[in-house]
Amino acid sequence: MNPTDKVDDLLAEAGAQWRATQPSPPEPDLDRIMSSKSSPKRRWLIPTLAAASVAAIATAALIIPDHDEPAVAPPATGPTPMLAQGSAAAGKPTADDLLVRNGDKVEVNGDIIAAPGKDAMYCPVEATNLPLIDPATQPAPSCDGSGVKLIGLDPARLTGAKLVKGVSVGQAHVVGVWKDKTITVEQQTAYLKPPPWNPDAIACPAPAGGWPSKPSNFTSTPVQNFLDARKDEISGTRLKYPAGRSRKAPVVIAIGVAHGDLAAFRKTFETIYQGNLCVYRAKVSLTDNYRITDAVTDLMVGRNDLGITSGGGQGPDDGTVPMDLLVLDEKARDAFAPLGLANFEFTVDVRPVR
Repeated sequence: MNPTDKVDDLLAEAGAQWRATQPSPPEPDLDRIMSSKSSPKRRWLIPTLAAASVAAIATAALIIPDHDEPAVAPPATGPTPMLAQGSAAAGKPTADDLLVRNGDKVEVNGDIIAAPGKDAMYCPVEATNLPLIDPATQPAPSCDGSGVKLIGLDPARLTGAKLVKGVSVGQAHVVGVWKDKTITVEQQTAYLKPPPWNPDAIACPAPAGGWPSKPSNFTSTPVQNFLDARKDEISGTRLKYPAGRSRKAPVVIAIGVAHGDLAAFRKTFETIYQGNLCVYRAKVSLTDNYRITDAVTDLMVGRNDLGITSGGGQGPDDGTVPMDLLVLDEKARDAFAPLGLANFEFTVDVRPVR
C-alpha cells in the first residue's frame, strides 16, 4: 500500500461521511419529460472565491461554523431591506438599481466574523456545507481577505452568535455607509432569511381549470431538431412543475423567445409539438448567452479586482447571464458595460438602500 498524506485521509473520510448523509436522487420518470439535448447549455464557471475556499478547506484555512435559520423578521426601524431574489416575475433590479458609490447607504445580510481587537468582517464566502476537517485542526475563523470591514458592529448582538477559538461568529443584517470595502455601521439588526425562490413559477397564465396532466412529445426528434435550429432565437427550454413533482403532476415546457415574434414562433412550434406549452419573451438567446459567457471567462481570469464570486450560464428564465459580485461599483459596472448591462442578472452582497 502506498503511503498517504494525513490531510488526504481526513478529506477522504470527511467526504465519504458527507456523501453518506445525502438523499438518493429521485428515479427518472422515463415516460414523461425529463431532459433534452436542446435544454439551456449550462456553462457555470468555477467561481473565483468558491474555488479559493475549497483550497482553503483542504488546508484548514477558511472555517465558518454552521448558523441557525431564524424566521424572517424585518428591522423595527430604518430603511426597508432589498433582499428579493431572481424569479420569473418582472421587476428584477437593474444595474443602475444596484450601483454603489463611496458615500452611499448600503446593506449586507449574512455571515459575520469578529476577532478580538479587530473590526468585524462581513464574509461573502461560506464553507459550512462542505465536508469539514477534524475540528481540532481548524484555525480561527477568517474571511481569507474577501470580506467587507464593518466599523462599529457589536459582536454580542449577532444572530446565532458563537465563540470559535476566541473569534465571534454569527449573522446580522447591517445598514451603513460604504467606502472602499468598508461599511460604517448605522443600524444592526437580526439576520433576515431571504425569501424562497420558486423555480416553477411560470411566465404564462394557467389555462381555465389549471394545467392538465397529459403526455408530451417534447423529446421526439422533430421537436428537438426544431429547437436546435433556433438557438439564435430562443433562450432555451425549461421544465416547470406547477403542481409539484409527483409522477402524475402536469409538466409545462416553457420556451423563452429573445428574437422574433412570439405568436409566430408558437404557431409554428405547435405544428409538431404536443403537450403543455408556455412561450414568453426572453432577453438573451442561447447564441448570445454563449458569446457573453465566453467574454465573462476572460473577466474572471484577468480581473480579480472586480470581486466576482461566480458567473456564466443562464438565469432561471430570461436567458440573462448570472453574475455574483461582492458589490457592483463603478469599476465593475464599467467592466461589464461593453457586454450590455441588461444582458446580466447581477446578484450582489452589498446592496444600496434607496
